[in-house]
Amino acid sequence: MFSHGVMPPLMFAGMIAFMLIGFPVAFSLAAVGLFFGLLGIFTQHFEWSFLQALPLRVFGIIGNDLLLAIPFFTLMGAILERCGLAEDILEGTGQLFGSLPGGLAVAVILVGAVLGAITGTVAASVIAMGVISLPIMMRYGYDQKLATGVIAASGTITQLIPPSLVLVVLADQLGKSVGDMYAGAIGPSLLQVTIFLLYIAGVAIMRPHLMPPIPQSAREPMGWKLISRILWGMIPSLALIFLVLGTIFIGLATPTEAGALGAVGAMGLAAMHRRLTWDLVKQAMASTSTLTAMVIFILIGSTVFTLIFQGLNGGRWIEHMLAGLPGGQIGFLIFVNIFIFILAFFLDFFEIAFIVIPLLAPVAVKLGIDLIWFGVLICVNMQTSFMHPPFGFALFYLRGIAPPEIKSRDIYLGAIPWVIMQLILVAIVIFWPESVTSWLDNGPKVDPSTIQIDVPAISDLPTELKF
Repeated sequence: MFSHGVMPPLMFAGMIAFMLIGFPVAFSLAAVGLFFGLLGIFTQHFEWSFLQALPLRVFGIIGNDLLLAIPFFTLMGAILERCGLAEDILEGTGQLFGSLPGGLAVAVILVGAVLGAITGTVAASVIAMGVISLPIMMRYGYDQKLATGVIAASGTITQLIPPSLVLVVLADQLGKSVGDMYAGAIGPSLLQVTIFLLYIAGVAIMRPHLMPPIPQSAREPMGWKLISRILWGMIPSLALIFLVLGTIFIGLATPTEAGALGAVGAMGLAAMHRRLTWDLVKQAMASTSTLTAMVIFILIGSTVFTLIFQGLNGGRWIEHMLAGLPGGQIGFLIFVNIFIFILAFFLDFFEIAFIVIPLLAPVAVKLGIDLIWFGVLICVNMQTSFMHPPFGFALFYLRGIAPPEIKSRDIYLGAIPWVIMQLILVAIVIFWPESVTSWLDNGPKVDPSTIQIDVPAISDLPTELKF
């Protein structure tokens, strides 16, 4: 009825069809996988014995210690989102740069980067930045499209800056160290912040009326009081960043252990600001449980899909289709990033990571692509999934907290320049892999093929060692 070459593309098309219809992703993946598995058994294109590996795969997901980092980092971000830390940092930083055109926008980008390094979640950053800075920007005459765009972009930086949850998931799917993935993301993170700041500087010079400075009457005098307020917000935050990332980079803690330290540290920061309450902890735990359950169900559904897809020789189909692209590594990376950019219109980053990455990674390995470079590049691209319609979650978060006078049209139009800047970074990372790989540990490596172990003959051993 079906040839071997038809089943994999049909299965992939079935998955896309279910996504477009709007069924829950986790159940869609499992349903499509099981349907094509049974169809493959009926048409003798699929071996029943493949399904024997399914229980072991599910138990492997549940018992994966690395995935424990997801609820820990989520809990840390949820607590910090509600404890008022962002307000303290942004208020002082806004005053520091407020005398310049675009000063508030600069403060939002810088504080968004700091929040990204201590929360790891886009929702926390976008909501905090929007609630605090959007009314101030509107009050002082900022262009609505520019104000909403800079706030949404400041939140999406969180997806790239360690301890990003996306990097944890990509490391797990690629079979690489989270520490290496975090280290590789440092360069692109700095580049992304720099590109955003250069754009703000350009707009401030060319069209300063779109982002005027804070009026003199609203500014605080520069002095130790203002500096102390900034330091009061920054120093504990930097300490928490070291607690989370520093312990990973110097080898004192695994990502899971560092996530647990971060959650405890977040509670300590909330207590230090006198905002740690039972209601805050309860809300943070509820949102953490919801996100963790969603991730686990998507991962179980994706492993059902992937197992049966591979059993139908889908891996060979993908490899045959992509390995022969013109341009070698660069051609493959350009095609993959265009493909993921299009998928991001319909799928969120968890779904892309769990569904697509296991299919693409073997082809990347065959082409000699460093998987850390590949993973960070995909993470850079998946920033755009938060910024473009119809499922740009950063735009949804912003719409939820923006005042009624700000139209949804302005929010979407305001995101366009920032999406373009994110795609510019994708191109930079493709054509300049050292932006990722130069941050990795490139110390001396031992080639196993050069190792020679000489075992002495029995006759050469001392008398007391002979038997």
